[in-house]
Amino acid sequence: MTEELRTVPFECRRCWHVWEEQYLVRRIDDRHGNETEVWLRDGLPALPPGPGVICPSCGCQQSTRFPDGYLSRHPELVPPAEPAGPDATPLLSPVQPPVHRHLT
Repeated sequence: MTEELRTVPFECRRCWHVWEEQYLVRRIDDRHGNETEVWLRDGLPALPPGPGVICPSCGCQQSTRFPDGYLSRHPELVPPAEPAGPDATPLLSPVQPPVHRHLT
């Protein structure tokens, strides 16, 4: 029996959230020479990752899987651990305020 820890990257097709999930893959040989893979997530048996994984951000089931190692080569896709703080720059409207004329 061999075990391999795999990190699988996903992207939601609805809200474009990018995340990773970790799986433990056990390869077991039976007495007849057949090899079986058992996927575990949080210590419990799980289906192998594929389309339809639920997005942790919006709950949508329209997700896609990136190739293994994709996010390590594209760190710009990984959201920061903490959201960025609000920008202190005041917003200025490009639209001029209306001129009110009073009729006398």
